[in-house]
Amino acid sequence: MRSIILTITLVIIAFNSFSINDLHSFARPKEAVITHLSLSIAVDMDKQIISGVAKYNIEKSANATQIWFDTKQLNIEKVLLNENEKTNFQLSPERPFLGRGLSVNITPVTKTVSIYYSTTKESAALQWLTPEQTEGKTAPFLFTQGQAILTRTWIPIQDSPGIRISWDAKVKVPPTLLPVMSAQNPKQKNETGEYSFRMVEPVPAYLIALAVGDLHFITLSERTGVYAESDMVGKASDELMEMEQMLISAEKLYGTYQWGRYDVIVLPPSFPFGGMENPRLTFATPTIIAGDRSLISLVAHELAHSWSGNLVTNATWDDFWLNEGFTVYFERRIMESISGKEYADMLAVLGYQDLLETIADLGDTSSATKLKLNLKDKDPDDGMSDIAYEKGYFFLQYLESKLGRTFFDLFLNEYFKTYAFKTITTEEFLGFLNKKFAGKLDPSQIDEWIYKPGLPTTLNKPVSVRFDLVDQELKRFVEQYTKADKLTTKNWSTHEWIRFIRKLPANLPAGKMNELDNTFSFTQSRNAEIQFAWFMQAIQHDYAKADNAIISFLSSVGRRKFVLPLYKALFANSRTAQLAKDTYIKLKPGYHSVTQQSVDEVFSMK
Repeated sequence: MRSIILTITLVIIAFNSFSINDLHSFARPKEAVITHLSLSIAVDMDKQIISGVAKYNIEKSANATQIWFDTKQLNIEKVLLNENEKTNFQLSPERPFLGRGLSVNITPVTKTVSIYYSTTKESAALQWLTPEQTEGKTAPFLFTQGQAILTRTWIPIQDSPGIRISWDAKVKVPPTLLPVMSAQNPKQKNETGEYSFRMVEPVPAYLIALAVGDLHFITLSERTGVYAESDMVGKASDELMEMEQMLISAEKLYGTYQWGRYDVIVLPPSFPFGGMENPRLTFATPTIIAGDRSLISLVAHELAHSWSGNLVTNATWDDFWLNEGFTVYFERRIMESISGKEYADMLAVLGYQDLLETIADLGDTSSATKLKLNLKDKDPDDGMSDIAYEKGYFFLQYLESKLGRTFFDLFLNEYFKTYAFKTITTEEFLGFLNKKFAGKLDPSQIDEWIYKPGLPTTLNKPVSVRFDLVDQELKRFVEQYTKADKLTTKNWSTHEWIRFIRKLPANLPAGKMNELDNTFSFTQSRNAEIQFAWFMQAIQHDYAKADNAIISFLSSVGRRKFVLPLYKALFANSRTAQLAKDTYIKLKPGYHSVTQQSVDEVFSMK
């Protein structure tokens, strides 16, 4: 009963609060808006097609004659009102990034709209993998990636972060495979291949997700567990044993976890991101499985999204920093509670370095370096840079320094409680902040953080005691000619190794590169973060010994964070430019469309 009352209340609130025009959606929620989705689909792994019906409960204004949906790369077969009444529909002309708007004629008595459809080979949210492209090499695999506006490529929907809906689904797959979604999930296969899912809490479209494969589940605690292919699930469960501890730490900071279970699915290597915060089931890259639990801060990040992003959502993609800046701040607070302040300081310093590089790449006067973006006529994926993540984090760090951690934590708890299951703009957040702390913050400094490009003058540059020790060892190696095997590196974390590698001087002789590699086996490391940092240095130092390993890495990892910079660096080096292009042409079909889109620009393939 509670969930029904909650849903009805949220529908009323949502329908009466659509004052924001989302430029990345054809939806017109002031006229007619979806409130609940009942999805019934069949997944054909051989033909690589999803087909079925998306039935929506809707709310509408008294004079509404149409409801608009977002579609892209879909076949729309027919539309019914109230389940059995035929109606006319029309697709608008194709628009870059956005696809085609689907307008459906409705009547004063329309309560539901059912859209019968199928996906196409071009549906960008879907990645279909052959058995050879998976970890187990025995069964095909499918996963979706909806953020930012790709859910419209596998479901006709109102694809705006400002529109939240509850949903349920019936999914049919081959009996040898198991489907899981960002909802209540099965733990094992059945004989029919038919499964039901339910998400009672309202979520934006980009958080509806599906994966299908030869999946197995291991329980980690009463409310956490891991899905993966059979060859990966054991390693994944060992790596992620601390998830319950993370969840407890997060709840102590910012309130009760409101999504029931928190599970993780470790996907095949072509997954384009480190993780995706799909509610109840984080999608994660296998590159976090390092064998020593050294990269689990990524899981802390995705868990933190259960509050910032999933519970409280940016109303438009111009407000993306509200999603990621809060989450990076929360992630580092979780890691501080688990591993100590010195560990969290390392994360902040590495993040600051990433922020500096991003600003240098974009230009410190570029509007793309503002927290509040203007993505009109742009793909919202263009706004998903370290600006939202790291500049957003440092803004919240600035607020903490001005207000004090105790008062800032109380503020964030109230923020998450006040806007739970709602969407919010930057301006609404600033209004809430001002209401709580009027007179305690300098408006001109706030304005500089939010609306001005580049680095604010009030940014507190992070420092790390552990990195100071790393820098001392680097100085011994570079300036004092200490042999690599005599350096004090015992018990270094992944982050300390990354710091060491990143700080290698540009004029380091080839012999020194070779000495480091022979001593520490960077080229053959099993840690993706260390490998990536080393490979970037290898390319810049023209260390040809690593060429084959770099190509092997690019063939086995599809995470855009790694793939895009490596191709850029290889292409910028005259010796490896043609190798880079030839390699990408060969490997491109195995990358997700999100990764392809970014790397295509490097080689001007668009």
